[in-house]
Amino acid sequence: MRQQKERTADTMVYRAVKRLFDILSSALAILVTSPLWLIIAAGIRLSSKGPVFYKADRIGKNNQPFTLYKFRSMHVYHPREDQKGEQREGGYIANEDRIFPFGRVLRKSKLDELPQLLNILAGQMSVVGPRPITEAGVKKHYLGKYDNVLSVRPGLAGLDSLFDYAHGELVVKDNDEFDRKIAPVRDCLASIYVSRRSIGLDLYCIGRTVKLIFEVMVLKRKDFAYTSYEKEAEEKVFGLKESK
Repeated sequence: MRQQKERTADTMVYRAVKRLFDILSSALAILVTSPLWLIIAAGIRLSSKGPVFYKADRIGKNNQPFTLYKFRSMHVYHPREDQKGEQREGGYIANEDRIFPFGRVLRKSKLDELPQLLNILAGQMSVVGPRPITEAGVKKHYLGKYDNVLSVRPGLAGLDSLFDYAHGELVVKDNDEFDRKIAPVRDCLASIYVSRRSIGLDLYCIGRTVKLIFEVMVLKRKDFAYTSYEKEAEEKVFGLKESK
């Protein structure tokens, strides 16, 4: 009983510290990067007709829907008559033909994610947490096996999004291959994060995110070794003894 009370107290302290960090860091980041927002908005306007922001329906903590904000990096979708408006979002892999050059830079550098600071400030997201996905994605990837993922706020950075950035979107360009090799490991990593979340793990995710973006954008790296978390998740999913 005493140990249970201590764990509950630790959890309450962690949640309070995490939320305070989310509020302070997102507010400060919005203030500091506000000039960059204006530059990005101008770049989008000059690159493609349409709104500056992209809005998407996502599922948050306790299965609650919310509107996620990003800087638009793709030309506005205009379905052809023979397509009847289907497959608007495509699959796991973005339609390369719709990404304009400036938008490609935004996506690779993750600057397109900056508006999600507003979602964090509003309490819909956290700086660190599982990646936010659609209602259909929740049903396919989380319900049943990884229900615990829905017990926390989704985040900008997390074990799953780090794996996707290093080994998914930069490497895999086929939806079927992504569904077989990347998505299952990514989902397992989201569950691992929730089961082990702590201030230390959050700091790890933030630090690795900054490191990865620097290596991709500045050092032009394209190949990354698996972390211990990624090796563990791959073994759980595929039963492998060795990973990259």
